[in-house]
Amino acid sequence: MAHHDPIGLIAPNSGLAQLNERSREIFRQIVESYLATGEPVGSRNISRLISVPLSPASVRNVMADLEQLGLIYAPHISAGRLPTELGLRFFVDALMQVGDLTEPERQSIQAQLSSVGRAQSVEAALGEALTRLSGLTRAAAVVLTAKSNVRLKHLEFVRLEPERALVILVAEDGQVENRVLTLPAGVPASALTEASNFLNARIRGRTLAEARLELETLLTQDRAELDALTQKVISAGIASWSGGDGEERQLIVRGQANLLEDLHALEDLERVRLLFDDLETKRGVVDLLGRAERAEGVRIFIGSENKLFSLSGSSTIIAPYSDGAGHIVGVLGVIGPTRLNYARVIPMVDYTARVVSRMLGG
Repeated sequence: MAHHDPIGLIAPNSGLAQLNERSREIFRQIVESYLATGEPVGSRNISRLISVPLSPASVRNVMADLEQLGLIYAPHISAGRLPTELGLRFFVDALMQVGDLTEPERQSIQAQLSSVGRAQSVEAALGEALTRLSGLTRAAAVVLTAKSNVRLKHLEFVRLEPERALVILVAEDGQVENRVLTLPAGVPASALTEASNFLNARIRGRTLAEARLELETLLTQDRAELDALTQKVISAGIASWSGGDGEERQLIVRGQANLLEDLHALEDLERVRLLFDDLETKRGVVDLLGRAERAEGVRIFIGSENKLFSLSGSSTIIAPYSDGAGHIVGVLGVIGPTRLNYARVIPMVDYTARVVSRMLGG
């Protein structure tokens, strides 16, 4: 289910895979303690938590080995230990057991989205999904979607100048978008009317991407019923429906306030401030989420594995979602501190993406 960028942090000969059971259990306790509290944990506490009876001195010896492998570190001279980013990646990939959602959690996500349904815009439904996801995970939830995912209702050409026209696109949810179009020389009003009629008979209920694909096919088949100038108007209209450029991408963020909860120190506050700055720099977030559109299933980026969040030390858990035709049309997930509850958040992101896909599929 979960994938991550192949960044080569965990080399086969690094010794991580050869950790014995005792070392793994001690390491697991350090990570799980960190994920639960955010605090370093010392050898005395670990010796009480592990199932195999070991003295604090023996635990310290194992911790020294784990530190040498780069899995844990000491934030202060006399403190306990915390997992490094490499340690968190090893934990997520090799040791963690991903949980499953409870039936009430599934029903809650499903019901929340069903209540929005198709009566409102896709954007409203995605916003509702994010609100629910951020509430359940106590992190910031994000979605990257194409503006062209709205379903079309009507189109009209309005001439502005002899060789320029306004294309008015009206969506089923009431959104209106205007685009200026360059017309071929000598286009009569009748060609604009004919082009509008031809398009309106075929675009209703389709997204821009779906409409563009179908119309490009139709234009190669139906040339006989359209005169040359009308064909050019339609082709120019289709060409203006780019649908995939950066400015056509829409980023929605919900639940940033969750990141202000449970702060333990001034350093935590500074990390959250940096994360807020990162989220404001939407271009970077769009690029990061866009990388997940090319993969199936959940993807996990921990800390500096993505340059965007290297300063704030944040983790991102994201999954793509699809439309009714099975095409990936966006990505959703959560962004939060590296001590996210991965085992709980991963199935939530995965399930929410599946519910959104079903909803978009009608």
